[in-house]
Amino acid sequence: MYLSDIITSEVRIKLLIELFSETRKHLYVRELTRRVGTEINAVRRELKRLNKAGIIKKEKRGNRLYYLLRKDHPFYFELTGMVAKEAGIGKGIIENLSDLGKVRLSLLSTEYAEGRESAKNELDLLVVGDINLPKLSEIVKEVSALSKREINYTVLGEEEFEYLKNRRDAFLLSFLMSPNIFLAGDIMKMSLT
Repeated sequence: MYLSDIITSEVRIKLLIELFSETRKHLYVRELTRRVGTEINAVRRELKRLNKAGIIKKEKRGNRLYYLLRKDHPFYFELTGMVAKEAGIGKGIIENLSDLGKVRLSLLSTEYAEGRESAKNELDLLVVGDINLPKLSEIVKEVSALSKREINYTVLGEEEFEYLKNRRDAFLLSFLMSPNIFLAGDIMKMSLT
């Protein structure tokens, strides 16, 4: 299932992907039009709809009108998750599940999905299971090159995940207790606490 199965406007989907990929940045209409690759009137129309829905806010600076996501919107985190699964590493994982082996759990850091650059010691992506490491590495490299952002990821076998979780490993628990986006697996069987 794709976002296009729920949201019928392709322009709106592209705008959401652009806006969510840089949540801290104010973007103006012409910049969004270039990024989305469509006509300016279609972009304006969809921005007007997103603004009316309260998902974005607009701000006038000089002669330019800038748009920014509203993080206080009731559906902000749900939309972040949906968009993260439609683009970038989320899409890469979901589209290649059958080639990745037995993925028991895959979580993406919400902070990474919001466009924040992570420190070297922070985790962006956790994949648990019997994983085809060369394929995962290929996906990560491909997405990193396209997004020009490094992805810090860790792969754990099921037993190792359970061992570290039961041992209350600080690194793992810190990631699990942070806001994350569920990408794949069985979250109920892989209890996180």
